[in-house]
Amino acid sequence: MRAACVIGWPVEHSRSPLIHNYWLKHYGIAGDYRRELVPREEFVAFVGSLAARGYVGANVTLPHKEAALVASQPDERARAIGAANTLWLDDGVLRSTNTDVEGFLSNLDARAPAWDRNLGKAVLLGSGGAARAVIYGLLSRGAQRIIAVNRTLSRAEALRQTFGARVQSARWEERDTALADASLLVNTTTLGMQGQPPLALDVTRLPAQAVVADLIYAPAVTPLIAAAKSRGLRTADGLGMLLHQAVRGFALWFGTTPTVSAELRVLVEADLADGKT
Repeated sequence: MRAACVIGWPVEHSRSPLIHNYWLKHYGIAGDYRRELVPREEFVAFVGSLAARGYVGANVTLPHKEAALVASQPDERARAIGAANTLWLDDGVLRSTNTDVEGFLSNLDARAPAWDRNLGKAVLLGSGGAARAVIYGLLSRGAQRIIAVNRTLSRAEALRQTFGARVQSARWEERDTALADASLLVNTTTLGMQGQPPLALDVTRLPAQAVVADLIYAPAVTPLIAAAKSRGLRTADGLGMLLHQAVRGFALWFGTTPTVSAELRVLVEADLADGKT
């Protein structure tokens, strides 16, 4: 029986077991997916012993994503982003990738078809690992210009240094004016998440054809998504990204490419409604 896990510190909040065990049951695969609570100082030793623990691979969540990159053989995508969230054993070699990229892109493809047609300017809020994954994905889809807006300007400027001239930086105070001619707005910050401060943003500045994506999934409908919907804008929420980013890991570990179904989404929505973040 094949098994995989999610490794984090903390890890109790992770919905990955719910998602992967649903797919295992749905496809009739003899397997298991578990949570593993591993502190920083034990992470390298833990992933080095995955096979001995009966695992064929793992997801990695905070605070281990950068350490996972060093402890494995990462692909080009993980190296560019600077973090890995998916590990798998390949003939005894521990390899890694970052599935946030396809999670972000596949969710937009599903929720807002043709969103990347004539993709001119995208506005990105935030500068962390999720922002780097989004930039990587947007550049791969031909984005002409990405405006990275962050409360610490130097962090936004660092994204330009990493990804090139199509990425530009802007001050946090300029976030509303940056929306004027944007085709896409993406929030990668924690603002608007349950227990966090709200995101103050004037979505009325966006063009009528713009698409809005929020990577937050708790709550499932964030104030940003609600405001965009009230304007009639197309949206892609964080829950969809959470589900789509799980697809490749499952395929690597269990040999079947799963489908993100409405039934699975309802299942995870119900779990989120219990109030756990």
